[in-house]
Amino acid sequence: MIPEGDMSGFLAQAQAMQQQLFAAQAELAEARVDGTAGGDLVTATITGAGELVGLVIKPEAVDPEDTETLADLVLAAVRDATGKSQALAAAKLGPLAGGMGGGGLPF
Repeated sequence: MIPEGDMSGFLAQAQAMQQQLFAAQAELAEARVDGTAGGDLVTATITGAGELVGLVIKPEAVDPEDTETLADLVLAAVRDATGKSQALAAAKLGPLAGGMGGGGLPF
């Protein structure tokens, strides 16, 4: 059995960790990371939470005779941004997840 004083301290610590987690998740939702491909011909913008929120394709990337290359550039830019988004989330949430038994990140 856990002494009452220890239990209240444990609950306060858990509540503080939960508040830190919510704050980190809110920061991630607001954060923006860019991924690029083709020498910046295509730029994808993703939130720290992993939501694609922007895609810029420069006119010189568009060749009506070669849509496959454009599709490859878009995929590469999105993958680049996604990797950066996941790294940002790991940096923000990793220490918090480790403090809760190392449950890991949901990616």
